[in-house]
Amino acid sequence: MVAASSETWRPQLFPASATRFSSFLAAARRFFDIQAGSAWRDLSAVLPSLRGIVLDVGCGAQPFRPLVSCDATYLGIDTDEAKAHFGYEMPNTTYFSGQAWPVADASVNVILCTETLEHVLDTRRFLAEAARCLAPSGTLILTVPFAARWHFIPYDYWRFTPSAFHHLLTATGFEAVRVYARGNALTVVCYKAMTLMLLLLMPQNVPLVSGLLLRLVGLVSLPFFVLAAVVANISLLGPGGDDCLGYTVFAIRGDQSEGVPTSS
Repeated sequence: MVAASSETWRPQLFPASATRFSSFLAAARRFFDIQAGSAWRDLSAVLPSLRGIVLDVGCGAQPFRPLVSCDATYLGIDTDEAKAHFGYEMPNTTYFSGQAWPVADASVNVILCTETLEHVLDTRRFLAEAARCLAPSGTLILTVPFAARWHFIPYDYWRFTPSAFHHLLTATGFEAVRVYARGNALTVVCYKAMTLMLLLLMPQNVPLVSGLLLRLVGLVSLPFFVLAAVVANISLLGPGGDDCLGYTVFAIRGDQSEGVPTSS
């Protein structure tokens, strides 16, 4: 059995993009963080054109808020444990406890949920909350990892397949489910190689001398790290594959909601 304490390396948190320089740093990170970059690529093609109320569930540092049009209304909600688990505490986020979202029935037009569903134990209840909060014919947008390391903080429960999404979403009141793979086998190979090199470049929880030696080896691998990032980003221009980094999912809230539980 693998103990939760065996996770000894954590990625850096996403900072809020409040200045041009921070936005530049975020863009540079997305070039090397292929998971985040691939999600940004998919969402940047959709979010700017959406209108109405956009609810970002599990919003963290709200990294995708810049993609939401100024003609739309952005709302961010997150669990009240976001600070304890991730260090996120945004002034314009509504924090809540429990499974019921602090959102009125049928009150939002779009729900955005990025890299969050894998942390939700009761996924059916979570998706039912999305169906409750969306107006009929409203849009649900999800992104989830697939070829990604286990990360226990706070808890990492699931890896979803297209079949799982079709089952879960249709069972909770959604229709017109579309699932798109982010990347392909080449993307995954580059991503895994970069992950190994990143452990050398940014070692955590190791003795000082060992850390220095790892960083020296990491500096030697730096050109290969950059090359892998270039190849991975180019591979995202190709079709998605069965072996992919993750999935971007779109679904429409159906007009009929029999069997979908509410927050009451």
